[in-house]
Amino acid sequence: MSSAPPVPSVPPAALAELQRRLGHTFRDPGLLERALTHPSFLHEHPAAAENNQRLEFLGDAVLQLFLTERLYHRFAAEREGGLTKRRAALGNGPFLAQLARELGLAGALRLSAGEAATGGRERDAALEDAFEAVVGAAYLDAGVEATHRMLDGIYGDLAGRLSGREAEANPKGRLQELVQPDHGNDALRYDVVRIDGADHARAYEVAVFLRDRPLGTGRGTSKKLAEEAAARAALRDWSGAAVEPSA
Repeated sequence: MSSAPPVPSVPPAALAELQRRLGHTFRDPGLLERALTHPSFLHEHPAAAENNQRLEFLGDAVLQLFLTERLYHRFAAEREGGLTKRRAALGNGPFLAQLARELGLAGALRLSAGEAATGGRERDAALEDAFEAVVGAAYLDAGVEATHRMLDGIYGDLAGRLSGREAEANPKGRLQELVQPDHGNDALRYDVVRIDGADHARAYEVAVFLRDRPLGTGRGTSKKLAEEAAARAALRDWSGAAVEPSA
């Protein structure tokens, strides 16, 4: 009678590299491996001890505490509603998936062959769950203070992270915030410089100007999308020192 094949493990080199990126070395590497185990993996390898769903549940609570505490102290004058919005921006699924990609979690996930073949490694839901599970694993491995230090290293400056999120979601508003203190409310101008395509497939090109100085151009399938693309281009190149205040 043949024995069941061994359960595949995450390669030690991949675990070591991930711990380097996390800035935390696990005393129990098995916790980290469990955090990287997608539920689909157990369908093909039922002998595997557990998937990452319980660790995800724990990690979500640990992450919310971390963000709440750090935002409370970082934005001392902010009211509850503003803090709640900031916490949501830094703890929602797409942003956690972005952090997971920055850490390279996708390459270390344990998935079923079918899930991997259909792009499971790059799905936001799988990456978000794995990120929260890693946080839960770190908490069990070393406690809350060590986990918060790990998260400090991953997030970096929260104000900078929030600025990037705000620029992504509302680039025109973010550009206006940067311009307004030195140049006033009416200094920006968006001009359509080109329209291509048939009536049913228009493509717009828009340039954004700070008074008469071009800051960036962008394209989109509507004027609104092209304006947002132009604002994002301007934000990428923005330097407050490079734009003189108006007299």
